[in-house]
Amino acid sequence: MNAREDALPLAGPAEGSPLEVLRVFLKLGLTSFGGPIAHLGYFRDELVLRRKWIDEAGYADLVALCQFLPGPASSQVGFSLGVLRGNGLAGGLAAWCAFTLPSALILLAFALGASTFTGPAAEGLLHGLKLVAVAVVAQAIWGMAKSLTPDRQRAGIALAAVAITVFTGGSFGQVGAIALGAAAGLLFCRSDAPAVAGHLRFPVSRRSGAIALALFAVFFLVPPFLASATGHQAIALFDAFYRSGALVFGGGHVVLPLLQAEVVAPGWVTNETFLAGYGLTQAVPGPLFTFAAYLGAVMEPTPNGLAGAAIALVAVFLPGLLLVYGMLPFWDGLRSRPAMQAAMRGANAAVVGILGAALYNPVWTSAVLSPPDFALALAGFLLLTVWKAPPWTIVLLLAAGCALRGAMGAWL
Repeated sequence: MNAREDALPLAGPAEGSPLEVLRVFLKLGLTSFGGPIAHLGYFRDELVLRRKWIDEAGYADLVALCQFLPGPASSQVGFSLGVLRGNGLAGGLAAWCAFTLPSALILLAFALGASTFTGPAAEGLLHGLKLVAVAVVAQAIWGMAKSLTPDRQRAGIALAAVAITVFTGGSFGQVGAIALGAAAGLLFCRSDAPAVAGHLRFPVSRRSGAIALALFAVFFLVPPFLASATGHQAIALFDAFYRSGALVFGGGHVVLPLLQAEVVAPGWVTNETFLAGYGLTQAVPGPLFTFAAYLGAVMEPTPNGLAGAAIALVAVFLPGLLLVYGMLPFWDGLRSRPAMQAAMRGANAAVVGILGAALYNPVWTSAVLSPPDFALALAGFLLLTVWKAPPWTIVLLLAAGCALRGAMGAWL
C-alpha cells in the first residue's frame, strides 16, 4: 500500500459484524419495492442518513462505481456496504443473502406452483403479468433514454444498437452492440465531465481484488468450453446465467433481453412462461435479478426446481459481485480517466437501444394481442410514469383486470 492510500480517509465507519449486516439488510430485502433506483434511495435513507455506515460523498462514489460496472447496481451497492460494515467478504455475503433471498423464495414458490394455474381466470392472470412487463419495460426505456441518451451522439448510438440487435439477434448481437457502443463513446462522447470527488476505502486488499477479477474471467471463459465438451446441462445453465449477469449494463431491466436469448431461444422456457414470471417479479421486493430463480425452477431440462433455481440465482449475481469486490481497491485510480468515462457513456446509450428492441420482441409481440391489451398496457405505463404508482400496484391492477376479463369471457 503506497503513501497516498495511507493518507486517504475511510469511506465510513467500519465497526460492525456480519450478523448486524444480515439483520439490517433482511429488513431492506422485505420492504424495498420499486426497482434499483428506489433501492438506492432506501439504502441512503437507512444506511447513510439513519445508521451513518458511510458518508454522503462515499456513498455517491460507491454508486458511481456500481453504475459503471455490469451487474445489478443496487445489489452491488448493498454487497459493498456489507463488506464495509461487516469488515470483509463475510459482511458482503450476509448483505447479499438477506437482500436477495426474500424475493427469490417468493418467485421460487410461484414457479413450483405455476402448474396449478389452469382455467380462463388463471390464463387471464398470467396474461396480465405479461402486460405488466410491457408497462415496466417501457417505463425503464423512457427513464433511461432521458438520462443516458441526452444528445444526438448517444441517441445515434442507441439507434445503431437497435439495428444491430434486430438484424443480428441473440446474445451475440447484444454483446456486439454494447462493445460497438463503447467504441463509439470513445470517438464521439468525450465531452467535459464534472470532476469526481471523495474516496473509496474498503477492507479489500489489492491482492484479493485481483483474485476476484481473475475468477470473474475464469468463470466467463471456461464454462462455455466445458458445456460444449461434456454436454452437461448444469454447466450450460450456469454459463447462460453467468454470461447474462456479466453483460448487463444499466440496471435490472436490461437482463430481460439477455436472459430471453439464453433460455427462450433454446427452448428451455416458453416465451409465455418467461414473460409471466417477469411480470410477477415487479410485485416483489428486492432485486429484479431474482427473476433468475423463477427461470431456473420452471425450465424443462434438468436441473430445474430448487436445484435449477439455486444454480441460476448464484450464477446471475456472481459476476457482478466478483467485479465490484475486485474493483473496490482500484476504482480511485480509474474513475477519473476521461477515456473510461467516454466509453461508458457509449455503452450505456447502447443499452437503451437493446432494451428498446426487447420492448418490441419479445415483450410487445407476446403480450399485446388485442386493443384491450393495448389499453391496459398503456394505462399501466401512465400510472408508472405520470402518477408514479409503485410497480406492485400495477401488477395487482393489470393481473386482476385480465383475470376478471378471462373469467367473464368464459362465463359469457
